[in-house]
Amino acid sequence: MKYGLIVFCLLWVAFRGQAAEHPNVLFIAIDDLNDWVGCLSGHPQAKTPNLDRLAASGTLFTNAHCDAPACNPSRTAVFTGISPHRSGLYRNGQKMREALPDAELLPKTFSKAGYWSGGSGKMLHYFIDARSWDEYFPAKETENPFPDTLGPPKRPVSLPRGGPWQYYETDWGPIDATDKEYGGDYSVAEWVSERLSKKQDKPFFLACGIYRPHEPWFVPKKYFDAFPLEEIQLPPGYRADDLNDLSPAAKNLANNRYFPHIRAHKQWKQGIQGYLASIYFADAMLGRVLDALEKGPHADNTIVALWSDHGWHLGEKEHWQKFTTWRVCSRVPFILRVPKGAPGLAGGSQPASCAKPVNLRSLAPTLLELCGLPARKVHDGPSLVPLLANHKAEWPHVALTHLHHPGSYGLSAEGWRYLHYKDGQEELYDTANDPHEWTNLASLKEHRDTLKHLRSLAPKTFAKPVEPKIDSLPALPWKPIAKGAKAPPSKPDGGSFEVIFVNRSKGDVQLLWMDRSGGSKPYAVIAPGKHYRQRTRPGAVWMIADAKNGAGSPLGYFEVGDRMARAVVPK
Repeated sequence: MKYGLIVFCLLWVAFRGQAAEHPNVLFIAIDDLNDWVGCLSGHPQAKTPNLDRLAASGTLFTNAHCDAPACNPSRTAVFTGISPHRSGLYRNGQKMREALPDAELLPKTFSKAGYWSGGSGKMLHYFIDARSWDEYFPAKETENPFPDTLGPPKRPVSLPRGGPWQYYETDWGPIDATDKEYGGDYSVAEWVSERLSKKQDKPFFLACGIYRPHEPWFVPKKYFDAFPLEEIQLPPGYRADDLNDLSPAAKNLANNRYFPHIRAHKQWKQGIQGYLASIYFADAMLGRVLDALEKGPHADNTIVALWSDHGWHLGEKEHWQKFTTWRVCSRVPFILRVPKGAPGLAGGSQPASCAKPVNLRSLAPTLLELCGLPARKVHDGPSLVPLLANHKAEWPHVALTHLHHPGSYGLSAEGWRYLHYKDGQEELYDTANDPHEWTNLASLKEHRDTLKHLRSLAPKTFAKPVEPKIDSLPALPWKPIAKGAKAPPSKPDGGSFEVIFVNRSKGDVQLLWMDRSGGSKPYAVIAPGKHYRQRTRPGAVWMIADAKNGAGSPLGYFEVGDRMARAVVPK
């Protein structure tokens, strides 16, 4: 009996020791959040008490950068540990599972190691990838990661549509509702909090995707009230002559239509108010999750990883939105808090800030090492455990942010940023003395050696983009034409991209472009079952006619939206 008791005790100790070797992971993503948080001092009016308290209890990486300034490639890099220049996934319009059909995502790696992997909210780019999770809210089978969210009854609220080039969700305003009535991120935080509040049988990888401050910036009114419009301050990084020392390629990247449109309608401060309010709301939802963790049974054995997929311009470089490699868009909040006893860092992470350049794709190898799980060769980012142990450790790495064209990227080092465009144009910034990147030093002789060194640290090869399959592209609505009528004139406005016209009818059809005056110009004849690729612009109208009689026998038309799409001629 005594011997059996000893064996039992030894097994129990072994079991407890094994459990301690595998800490839980709380994995928090906040969408489109730049450095407008208190601990990063990005905007003096930002209210982020919960994010700041997390930063004060862990390691805040103050020189952290996304792998791409767009949701899809950035999040793909995080979940696969693979950089865009290796995966070939650079843009939002591509499909992760087409570019990387067999990639094992981080939650699946944890599941295979004996963890329960669950999540809620936006973690990937508008899909869940059901096969990678044990449980999800909303249900993973729906492949829709968004709970119901209360919005205004009529849109737009604040910013009139400037044309077909404008993203529909670029709009903002207060919602007269409680947090619970609003839903959305509140529902995500509630679901995650419930799981943190209960004892779990297995170690867990629990993901929490907070969608705000992603557009549209509609959140409950109390968050807007915290930022009186008459007190709103413009972005600290804004400078009216900031584009004077840039190349034509960079100026073209900066000058999208949003910022002039917003200023023309006197909505700049209102937009800033909406962004700050959305950040404050997101922070409140983060607070609910952190409270649940700290009051629950897993507070002492859970790693917390918080990150944003990319930053956001609100007028800096004359730009609004994302899709650039300037620091305001590449630099992101990134915090790791590690409890004592984690096998990869026995003493846990000590409160500190780390200025070494790091990428988000290092999350995967870092978390595996911290949890005592085997490394995966496919991960190409360095583990951050050395920096968690010593935030001033020797660090030979730089952080790379890839634009939508292979060979266009930003490179972040300690005190320097180097930007390279596919046409060979360059920018160089001394971020220690010029954090807003106002002065491009690339043409100055005294910085030739710095340029040469930073160039040598960049990738030498770039994977070709994996283009989306036709059937996975969004479909343009088919608009039949009544007898005796014709398609409306085009109102092209914005940059060009491809639309793929697919003929699923039984006969040959002719593709005609409608000009601004309502005339038509033939472009191609498309045989049954065939497709035709055509570069076009937002607001363009393309008419489909019977190939035998051309414009004299129109069948229907397509009106081009703001992105690459397919246009299917029905049977």
